[in-house]
Amino acid sequence: MQDSNKDPVLFRHRATAYGVHVLTASGIIPASLAMHEIIQSDCDPRRVFVWLLVTTFIDAIDGPLARRFRVKTLAHSIDGRTIDDLLDYLTFAFIPLMLVWRMDWLPEGLGFTVAIAMGASLFGFAHQYAKDEQNGFFRGFPSYWNVAAFYAGLLHHWWGPWPVAIMIWVLAGLTVTPIWLIYPNLAPSKHRTWLLAGAGVWALLLVAMLSLYPQPPSWLVLVSLVYPILYSAASFALRRNRTLELDDSTEPRTSSRKPSAAS
Repeated sequence: MQDSNKDPVLFRHRATAYGVHVLTASGIIPASLAMHEIIQSDCDPRRVFVWLLVTTFIDAIDGPLARRFRVKTLAHSIDGRTIDDLLDYLTFAFIPLMLVWRMDWLPEGLGFTVAIAMGASLFGFAHQYAKDEQNGFFRGFPSYWNVAAFYAGLLHHWWGPWPVAIMIWVLAGLTVTPIWLIYPNLAPSKHRTWLLAGAGVWALLLVAMLSLYPQPPSWLVLVSLVYPILYSAASFALRRNRTLELDDSTEPRTSSRKPSAAS
């Protein structure tokens, strides 16, 4: 192979590939701004969610860009997946759960609930079969604590702290449970379009609720729950139809990376 310093085309390709790594790492900026808001005495959860939305956008585009620009081949000295995993845990688990704790959305004396969820996510991220890339599934609840935190604020406003605690306990349990949820980007082609389009509409609904958070119209909240319900039902149906073996000792070839929202 020619030295990249002597081949301007190869040099540009490598520079672009390393630029994708920089894009992935740039997620630390909105993540830091989200944490900065959390530690303020007048913390506004809406601003935290805006910054987390920015990190989700970066996470959604860096994977396709990495494949498009052959990052693993042209910028292999940096492991982009490690950067991605670290930022995913920070922005999909740690920061959202810290927000739940900071806003006192849990019953008095049960603040440690967020630590349980954080621990469950650590095991979820580290599980050897966190993502079945061959068949397009996540193992367990894929640590979408940013979304869970959003609904936690709504639950707390309407029904108080106990429903929030119950939701977090259930999701923490599901994080380490061998259930399988479809990975939209790797779903069968006949399902991929509606799964990705539905995720986009769902995200727009959540954004639409931000200006009135935590008191959006109840009908809007109910509409926003349609996609998660359909997504869960489709996941169970597709997994059943594929009749894959779920026992850890006989898992199909998988990736060890715990997935993010749309990587």
